[in-house]
Amino acid sequence: MKLKLIYPQWPKLPNQPRFNLPPMGPVSFAAALPADVDVDFCDENVEALDLQSPADLYAISCMLTCQTPRAYAIADELRAAGKTVIMGGIAIMLHHEEAAGHADSIFLGEAEGRMDAVFRDFAAGKLKPVYNFLGQFPDTALIGPARRDILKRELYNYRGVQMVDLVHASRGCRFNCFPCCTPFLGGRQFRPRPIDKVVAEMAAIPNNRLFIVDNSLAQDDQWEKDLFRAMAPLGKKWVSHPIKDDPEILKLAQAAGAWYVYQAIFDTSDFIRARIQRHRDHGIGVEGTIILGTDDQSLDDIKRLVDFLLEIDLDLAEFTVLTPFPHSAICTQLTEQGRILHRDWGRYTAGEVVFKPARMSVDELQWAYQYAWDSFYSEESKEFKMAKLYLDVLKKEQAPLTESLRPSNVKWGHQA
Repeated sequence: MKLKLIYPQWPKLPNQPRFNLPPMGPVSFAAALPADVDVDFCDENVEALDLQSPADLYAISCMLTCQTPRAYAIADELRAAGKTVIMGGIAIMLHHEEAAGHADSIFLGEAEGRMDAVFRDFAAGKLKPVYNFLGQFPDTALIGPARRDILKRELYNYRGVQMVDLVHASRGCRFNCFPCCTPFLGGRQFRPRPIDKVVAEMAAIPNNRLFIVDNSLAQDDQWEKDLFRAMAPLGKKWVSHPIKDDPEILKLAQAAGAWYVYQAIFDTSDFIRARIQRHRDHGIGVEGTIILGTDDQSLDDIKRLVDFLLEIDLDLAEFTVLTPFPHSAICTQLTEQGRILHRDWGRYTAGEVVFKPARMSVDELQWAYQYAWDSFYSEESKEFKMAKLYLDVLKKEQAPLTESLRPSNVKWGHQA
């Protein structure tokens, strides 16, 4: 059976360097497909989409809210031509009520262990309008290595430099951050994959640079320590979302190849200052993720925050505007307060104000967003700061493993 798998184009933030990472959703979905399904994958962000190539079934994988308008347009065009379309992914779960009107079938939830039944239904002409597994999570031992073979790897580079490969070691998140949709999507329970399977998948990835895309690695101290100890012999360099701010864990992360982490920065406290410095003391860079427009922020607060980031010489910063994505706590709050301006999903990029702020006007917050980008990168451009991080990782890649971390001296779960 021939499956055309499509990852629609989405609008990039204007202030970010222009590059594309290989998507995680489609390659994870492809790994869960029956063995006899032949996948033809197109990432519309890096190549032109050809809808004329023949396929038995068309699948659209959609991660971002701002991707949905393009996903719907592709689906509508295919169905108008008599093609059968199934849609899934994070954004389809968040927008499933309206997505159902653009597809023959929508799949909600995690795909592992479930796609054989979907394709049997399709082969029998009995494809269901909705396959709803929201809140029903498969055993993480079922998660196999992502199907990176479907990617055109040469398309994922930045100025000739190979970008990171994405991999995940766990799902779910026990934290309940107010802007996040993860409690709805992946649940509040931390669900780690077996460490040996994670490390085996990492070892098989030809790229030496990885992005561990878990919501947070700082959810279980012992698991995090065991993971880093098991990763150390690989010699990979990696980026992740937060790791535990703990001396032992930071040391293990450094030994395991931590390159830099994405860390939320929400104030100008000594706690934040010290936390970032502890990472850097262990050779781990920090890219701050800074949400602008929370109800406790004024225009002056944002200016002080940017000054603070410059003062502590943060490696990189990514500024976004608070955005009320469906099924997040902040969306519920702002909806109840009548503060959401519109639901034009193509503009929900996290770079445009789509709600009424509490302590400034819409125009002031939009100005502050651009001010933050311009001020932080006024002395060194985004591209230059990014290049410095890449030069740093190149030096680390050329440095040999220390004797204590050579593969023969490291056992699963502990150091010899």
